[in-house]
Amino acid sequence: MAVARARRVILAVAIGISALSVILVLGAWRNDHTIRSDMGTATAEVLSAGSLRSAVSFVTPDGVTHNPELGVLYPTDLTTGQRIAVEYARSDPDLVRVTGRDARIAIVPAGSVIVATWVIAGGLLLYLRSFSRAEPEPAPLA
Repeated sequence: MAVARARRVILAVAIGISALSVILVLGAWRNDHTIRSDMGTATAEVLSAGSLRSAVSFVTPDGVTHNPELGVLYPTDLTTGQRIAVEYARSDPDLVRVTGRDARIAIVPAGSVIVATWVIAGGLLLYLRSFSRAEPEPAPLA
């Protein structure tokens, strides 16, 4: 019984991680669609740069300076002080991405997470299989 429960937990976790990875890519595509459907462009200054989050500041044509709280989408290979072209949703200037980058960038990392998850889950399931062979069959009820 414990082995069967462990199998279900492993499968549930693997399916959950895979679903979250797919949702991440779909969310990136939704953000890109929102930007594309009402696009504004600007030159932004990179205030801080990181592999997961980079803060930028840019001015829209109405003269308002924007510093999106969540940073810029697709922030890889940026350096602090760099000036970059960005595309943003005019209806929501906090939704901004580096020009020339889109959701396709998210596919490889998300796919890698899914593959790694299932490799680990598969290994654990194979390991648990050896335990299920060792478990005695329950006696039939008379």
